[in-house]
Amino acid sequence: MMNTTRYKSIALGATLAALMAATRMHHFGSSLHLPDASLAVFLLAGFLVSSPVFFGILLIEAGLLDYVAVAHMGVSGYCVTPAYWFLIPTYAVLWVAGRYCRQMHRGSLGLFSAIAFAAVSAAFFISNFTFYLFSGNYGDMSIATYALRVAPYFLPYVASAAIYLVPALLLYAMFALRGNQARHAG
Repeated sequence: MMNTTRYKSIALGATLAALMAATRMHHFGSSLHLPDASLAVFLLAGFLVSSPVFFGILLIEAGLLDYVAVAHMGVSGYCVTPAYWFLIPTYAVLWVAGRYCRQMHRGSLGLFSAIAFAAVSAAFFISNFTFYLFSGNYGDMSIATYALRVAPYFLPYVASAAIYLVPALLLYAMFALRGNQARHAG
């Protein structure tokens, strides 16, 4: 029989995978669609899901969702270049940040928030810098000009992650507090 921790990990993983599947088609969102939850999903999966194999599962899911979007749903393939492979280290930064928070967890929402912000910022830098270097779209543009052009996307990038991370963090804090109260009451 499966223990409770493993069952919770599987349920959380399935929920996170479903969230990514439901939101991956719209990067920043619109009035009709929620923004892409992938950044938050990878960070939360690192924090909440005990199996490191799940990182690979999420990578495969992201790739398959992108393939379906581009090949069958009319989504632009502009970002599908040799730089696309650098989404692996982009998402790895988020996953590792989540794992780090899991290992260092002392109940500090501030620590989690700071690490999450740093990880999402690093993910923005990795994905954009590698796109500049390897996409083949910016051969004549200087890195300074490119940086100025992508800088306005930083806040929406962070905000799209925060839309999911803030409620997840609040739910986690609520359940952790409830669990602590139950342990101290008994």
